[in-house]
Amino acid sequence: MAVFSTERVTEPLGTVNTPMIALTAQGAKRSVLNDRIFDYHSGQYLVATVDLPLTSQITRATPAEPFLGFGVPLEPATVAQLLLEATPATAGSHVGPGIATSDADERLLDALVRLLRLLDDPRDIPVLAPAVRREIHWRLLNGPQAALVRQIGLADSRMVLVARAISWIKAHYDRVIRIEDLADEVSMSVSSLNRHFRAVTAMSPLQYQKQIRLQKARIQLIAAPHDVAAIGYAVGYESPSQFSREYRRMFGAPPGQDAARLQTAAIVQE
Repeated sequence: MAVFSTERVTEPLGTVNTPMIALTAQGAKRSVLNDRIFDYHSGQYLVATVDLPLTSQITRATPAEPFLGFGVPLEPATVAQLLLEATPATAGSHVGPGIATSDADERLLDALVRLLRLLDDPRDIPVLAPAVRREIHWRLLNGPQAALVRQIGLADSRMVLVARAISWIKAHYDRVIRIEDLADEVSMSVSSLNRHFRAVTAMSPLQYQKQIRLQKARIQLIAAPHDVAAIGYAVGYESPSQFSREYRRMFGAPPGQDAARLQTAAIVQE
């Protein structure tokens, strides 16, 4: 579980979001997937079921009312076990990307708050936390995003197949990737891979790779803003000019200038 608080609105910063539920307890936050915007405020949560390159920022926070939020990882094995043991509420098919926002009902909020309160006594965590995390998964499987969440527990679902493709891309993000090789790796046809990958992530596999490269480069540049060419090579670009051009297109400023600005700005990571 991750807990985050800040008194200031933050600059957008990209990261690769792992499968999780992220609840906003106070304030507001925005996460962007390619060209899709997800805003969620107090009492709402964001659920992501695959690793996604998001650009996130806190959009409402003050010293009097700081932003408060916390996240809990989603566990495919727990979802699969619950689907075997019980019958969740009927859920239709999910046709959108592997991310969504919803209002949290009282039962889900109660479970999340009980998990958070376990931090008051760390001795309770190994004994009580597993049951509460299991309950959180159950509440999600019976909530408005049930169709999305149940996909991560089904071995042959498109979400699981795309997750395998994503893992392969992340392991080879700094190399030239052939779509045919990626399709073979996940036992799909090229056309099926492209169709399902875009449906889940809102981008193509090569666009996903580009976002991973540029987001990793951005993080490295915050620590070393003068090593633009070296960082470009490290994330897989053979041409410094291409790296700078694509970086500027994504973040709105050249690498060195953007990194210098981020060093003095408030930033947030998912």
